[in-house]
Amino acid sequence: RCKNLSVSFWNSYWMLPSDVCGMNCFWEAAFRYDFMKTHPSEKMHLAVVACGERLEETVTMLRSAIIFSIRPLHFHIFAEDQLHESFKDILDEFPYEGKVNYTLYPITFPTESAAEWKKLFKPCASQRLFLPLILKNVDSLLYVDTDILFLRPVDDIWSFLRKFNSTQIAAMAPEHEEPRIGWYNRFARHPYYGVTGINSGVMLMNMTRIRRKYFKNDMTPVRLQWGEILMPLLKKYKLNITWGDQDLLNIMFFHNPESLYVFPCQWNYRPDHCIYGSNCKAAEEEGIFILHGNRGVYHDDKQPTFRAVYEAIKNYSFGDDLVHSLLQPLELELQKTTHTYCGRVYKVFIKQLTKSIRDLYARRSKGR
Repeated sequence: RCKNLSVSFWNSYWMLPSDVCGMNCFWEAAFRYDFMKTHPSEKMHLAVVACGERLEETVTMLRSAIIFSIRPLHFHIFAEDQLHESFKDILDEFPYEGKVNYTLYPITFPTESAAEWKKLFKPCASQRLFLPLILKNVDSLLYVDTDILFLRPVDDIWSFLRKFNSTQIAAMAPEHEEPRIGWYNRFARHPYYGVTGINSGVMLMNMTRIRRKYFKNDMTPVRLQWGEILMPLLKKYKLNITWGDQDLLNIMFFHNPESLYVFPCQWNYRPDHCIYGSNCKAAEEEGIFILHGNRGVYHDDKQPTFRAVYEAIKNYSFGDDLVHSLLQPLELELQKTTHTYCGRVYKVFIKQLTKSIRDLYARRSKGR
């Protein structure tokens, strides 16, 4: 794998690929491009749920997915009715070049319990639990929260589907790397997966397998399918859960641990990975692959490192030079955040982004 790319990438922007990261890095990018070109597959499906004031944040996430991804994308956007026209107006202006399609859906819950599901944790957040039942013709899906930013192609996390063994139906990252600051292992009043629980902000699903599986549970000796288990779980644990649908997923995979593929923390990097000191070793080595700005850190001054990345992608115009219009100004902003714990490790925020930009230009050069 290619590591240790210079974060001052633009200084050698016009050099041959081998001058910056070695021939291995160049051939990795070229091989991946050739493989995608000669092994076409179905488009990647990405779902997001947007309610309230999440329009801009969702659009910024979608922009980050488009910038680097190789294969076609289909966005499944679940949003409140009043947001649909705004989504259409913005997305129809994106220069897709045949690469991206989208479908807008209303927020829908089972009729008999809609109000209860909608108020669970945050407005509409539990919609994700019903995606396998709504998107019946979609085989696999990547669900992400609105506050996600992709710093490398969606193709790369999508490739984890090929790594699932015969029992695995979904993939998520741990909630924490360091148990001493873990929430679930210190405070949870319900079962949870593994040592520190799992975070559902980035959730890769083989939905065909999810729909077919019968789940072990602590409510009945009879195994239940996905559509049968959700409401009983809510009824049993609703007084004991804090993080809503994520807690329900933790309970479900506690009883069915063989069904979960766990990917490393750099695929779901959150403020907890740096505000108490750097504790995502994989990100220190390879950079952040997917940034998760939970707790509203993109929109306040508490974590300026996260906000700087968000603002850089939000303000980037498709077609502009990524080095001079995104990477260079972003690094300058990140250097202003070194007074914070996350700012002290700001290079992890730009390491993979640098490589993604280099790979993108290598693919474009190869395609000429």
